[in-house]
Amino acid sequence: MSNPVIETEEHRALRSAVAALGKRYGREYFTRVVADGKHTDDLWNEAAGLGYLGVNLPDEYGGGGGGIAELSLVLEELGAAGCPLLMLVVSPAICGTVIARFGTDEQKRTWLPGLADGSRKMAFGITEPDAGSNSHRITTTARRDGSDWILNGRKVFVSGVDIADATLIVSRTEDAKTGRLKPCLFIVPRDAPGFGRSPITMELAAPEKQFELTLDDVRLPAEALVGDEDAGLLQLFAGLNPERIMTAAFALGMGRYALERAVDYARTRQVWKEPIGAHQAIAHPLAQAHIDLELARLMMQKAAHLYDAGDDMGAGEAANMAKYAAGEAAVRAVDQAVHTLGGNGLTQEYGLASLITAARVARIAPVSREMILNYVSHQSLGLPKSY
Repeated sequence: MSNPVIETEEHRALRSAVAALGKRYGREYFTRVVADGKHTDDLWNEAAGLGYLGVNLPDEYGGGGGGIAELSLVLEELGAAGCPLLMLVVSPAICGTVIARFGTDEQKRTWLPGLADGSRKMAFGITEPDAGSNSHRITTTARRDGSDWILNGRKVFVSGVDIADATLIVSRTEDAKTGRLKPCLFIVPRDAPGFGRSPITMELAAPEKQFELTLDDVRLPAEALVGDEDAGLLQLFAGLNPERIMTAAFALGMGRYALERAVDYARTRQVWKEPIGAHQAIAHPLAQAHIDLELARLMMQKAAHLYDAGDDMGAGEAANMAKYAAGEAAVRAVDQAVHTLGGNGLTQEYGLASLITAARVARIAPVSREMILNYVSHQSLGLPKSY
């Protein structure tokens, strides 16, 4: 067992500063952007100017020199203010981390400064229509053609492709179509010939759109390959563990936002002698939601600490647990917040109803809670696999 993770003075200062930024924008800004079909460019650019977007990236490339602990804090606080930046999960956390750890010097010089200052974005494509939660069924393949690579395949539920300069695509070498997964990661520019995208219509109110991608004989130079093709699993999980930690941060922020709205309402809403928050049927579920969120945050902090310390194995277990705990806590917090407001919880005025759908995302993506339970049962508890 490692020592408990306690936030440092620097972390508390960063949390306070980001919270102040988020408060200046707030849920009204976020809702307006979604309604107008636009993106959160104003908030993204201001956060970038303050150094928040690249806080986890190496300082020699313009980043903050911190880690996932700092970046998850940024996302959590923006979410708690009602204006989360989903691309923080993808661009600096997944793609930036993978390139910083495994990219060539040229890839680092090309991408990290822009990812750090927010001037460039990168999407991440791993999910496929016929693979679902089984990453071993990935069929997007890469084959050599001289010194080039040729990619063919499909991806779904890829966030922000329309605003990304490139997408980090997870494929497998052609000789590994079956059997053990041998993933390779490629940087695919948005304008690469044969690289197509189409939007997926979602019942989800978010400025970041979801896309299906097609790769039809996409030719890439040798330098598009990130890292070593024979070390793919290590490189892949170097991105997936931060993704899980950041998804936990996303869920925690959402849960905190919903809970704060409910608590404010319960303090002031009066239909009998005392405000409704004085009644235990209202107060206790809100207290339980707060406890659940705080416990999930502790696991998220542990996961981030282990990852930043270089303990990939320990971080894998903790990141999965953090994502699971935060997703469950967010769903319960949102549900209780809506229930506390009654009919008002479903109105546009109070802005909680849209979170019912959004909260489910943390249970489903980037990996379902059932797959996390599978992971914990056989990796942590040593039980046999059923698949």
